[in-house]
Amino acid sequence: MIIIRAALAAVLAIGLLAAPYGAAGQAPGNVHHVGIIHITGHHHVVVDGLRQGLRELGLEEGKHLVLDIRETKGDMKAAEEAARDLEQGKVDVIYTVTSQIALAAKRATAQAPIVFYVGADPVALGLVESLRKPGGRLTGVHGLSRDVTAKRLAVLKEMIPRLHRVVTIYNPGEPVSRENARVGREAARQLGLQVVERHIGSIEELRRTLQALKPREVDAYFHTPGALETSQALLIIEATKGKKLPTMFHEQSLVAHGALASYGINYHEIGRLSAKYVQRILAGGHPTDLPVENYDKVGLALNLRTAREIGLTVPPSLLLRADQVVE
Repeated sequence: MIIIRAALAAVLAIGLLAAPYGAAGQAPGNVHHVGIIHITGHHHVVVDGLRQGLRELGLEEGKHLVLDIRETKGDMKAAEEAARDLEQGKVDVIYTVTSQIALAAKRATAQAPIVFYVGADPVALGLVESLRKPGGRLTGVHGLSRDVTAKRLAVLKEMIPRLHRVVTIYNPGEPVSRENARVGREAARQLGLQVVERHIGSIEELRRTLQALKPREVDAYFHTPGALETSQALLIIEATKGKKLPTMFHEQSLVAHGALASYGINYHEIGRLSAKYVQRILAGGHPTDLPVENYDKVGLALNLRTAREIGLTVPPSLLLRADQVVE
């Protein structure tokens, strides 16, 4: 059972919303096509949030729009192919989840408007010219996931007072993964923690790396967000539980799948917030006129069932602060 400790604040900014569907010049019988590209199956929570947000704005799936959903399983070539195919199919807008997918979609397309969710700085990534004036055909939501890396590690250390060595597994061939690893390395240094880095370039390498982890080699697993790693989050959760290894992720939805803890954003709310950008574009707006929104609401999620399975007692102080607890 999942217990929600604090109600999430409403995130649909009224000032940016267009008039309800049907009042913005759209023909009542016009069915729009929205392409969605994401990394992995557990990102369905983002799509569910998007669906809810669109319904709240008067756009119902099957009546006003059709969603064409593509799952890439962390393969950026597949992401580019999906984006190219969606543009050739003349979708009205493409919605992308994660920085790598947004970059792949931008590379592979020339005209399709793109709404993104990214955890890294979209200006630094080259997706937009600035947050206030995107200046192109991309806009969307920037979640500050990388900015709370140090806090995420600090929470893990509070949960495990004996914490000294954490393992992180990532693909150094991905610029976003490489940068996230650098940020985590610096945060660990400031906390007096040692990071054991394992490099991978494929799912099979990830599987072998997880199998090779030895008892007491490390004290916990700390997730470095990246396309390959995130696409295999459920594999990581299963393998680390088998080794009774505590895990810390950046995405709240993974706690319901068995991760011990996460400190980060709520992907359902990200999808819901993204809906207003999709709605504005379907109503005739252009991404260049829609400022990128920073989403800075983060929360702590804990899985007490996993804690019991791996023999860990979660400090009462963390339980009191948790926004979501799985029991």
